[in-house]
Amino acid sequence: MTTPTSPRLGSLTWLPAAERPDLLAPPVAAALPALGGTAWVAEIDDELADTAAFSDAYGVPLEASANCVVVAARRAGRTSLAACLVLATTRADVNGLVRRHLDARKASFAPQDVAVAESGMAFGGITPIGLPEGWPVLVDAAVAAADLVVVGSGSRGSKLAVPGAALAGLPSAEVLEGLGRPVDPAPAPPAPGPVPVRAPDDRDVGWGERPADPSADDRRYLEDRPPHWGSD
Repeated sequence: MTTPTSPRLGSLTWLPAAERPDLLAPPVAAALPALGGTAWVAEIDDELADTAAFSDAYGVPLEASANCVVVAARRAGRTSLAACLVLATTRADVNGLVRRHLDARKASFAPQDVAVAESGMAFGGITPIGLPEGWPVLVDAAVAAADLVVVGSGSRGSKLAVPGAALAGLPSAEVLEGLGRPVDPAPAPPAPGPVPVRAPDDRDVGWGERPADPSADDRRYLEDRPPHWGSD
């Protein structure tokens, strides 16, 4: 059997994930054999696990990465958890499409401690592979269509590269068109206004003031003396 060629993604060295279970969180390593496609793993600095820092450090384009976020959906006094997988260039439509799809009264990002405790994965490394049974995994159509997408490994010390079709084929996965919404660009800084023109009287020397010089005090004394004082 021919071994698939390692992908070329940024400056990282990618190895078959099955050969390096030590780089994966335990739930991810346990779920990997059932994944319908080859997964690759690359070791990274755990301080660079956040997507923007990872992209800058290792040269992996944001459009080649996907973020997995945990969502808390509330209805009738009950809270359930789900995961959303969207390209890193987009943001999950949690309050719109996700809330309606989960038939929830309210949906929001789950607190960090809840996401970590319930998933068994490190924050910043949460991935759709190996999540608890029963969690809906909502996958954006753009992720499902990707030949290869970089996701977390359950650990902050590595990343996985997985075919989009394999992520869409996870047992609890559902592919949703429009799940990821474009991130609003940062507002442009205001254009510089015209340089103010100072009025003739708008000077550092105001009315009733005289330019300062070493003899200013004596001159002021002489100019302001009453006429009957005469001269010295």
